[in-house]
Amino acid sequence: MPKLQLALDAIGLEDALTLLGRIRDHVDIIEIGTPFLMEYGLEAIRRVKAALPRHEVLCDGKIMDAGDYEARQMFAAGADYVTVLAVTDEQTVAACVKAAREHGGKVMADMICANGLAGTARRMEALGADVVAVHTGVDQQAVGRTPLQDLAELKQCVRQAQVAVAGGIRADTVEAYLRLAPDIVIVGGGILSQPDRVSAAETLYRAIHGNA
Repeated sequence: MPKLQLALDAIGLEDALTLLGRIRDHVDIIEIGTPFLMEYGLEAIRRVKAALPRHEVLCDGKIMDAGDYEARQMFAAGADYVTVLAVTDEQTVAACVKAAREHGGKVMADMICANGLAGTARRMEALGADVVAVHTGVDQQAVGRTPLQDLAELKQCVRQAQVAVAGGIRADTVEAYLRLAPDIVIVGGGILSQPDRVSAAETLYRAIHGNA
């Protein structure tokens, strides 16, 4: 069954902790988003993990270099997943994977701006990435792009890793993605930008988990 990952981006730390307390039963993975990480540092991981110790926490550090050092810092702070950019050097990806194995964690390879999805995905799998994520960034969304076609392409070529999808997914569009059977559905603004965040999280969680 797919998991719902909430990307904490445009939100304050205390506000995020309050929200998480209200929706803890309607989210599977909590993402320390890149802007959130820039604002609050590794302390954000520690605070979220302390508040919800049974939930998986992903640190979206978008590692591009110094893979071993940066991944270890994130895992030591309590992250269960770290992200590495698939466009970086293969040695960096391999270093993140090595750190993950030593910490009992996982690596998500973010395919944002990667050329040749199939070939890149196969390389990420060969390097040991646990999850390969198609990701349409905010700036790409602004000109009308969605990750739907990329997800369809990725599902055809990934053989071992799990597949995640991110990029403007909301309650009224999630069904199209679920038909392609991703393992992880990543939502940020589809919850955080809604008038009723709790209701939005509950609706998305029900869509992903059936009547759970």
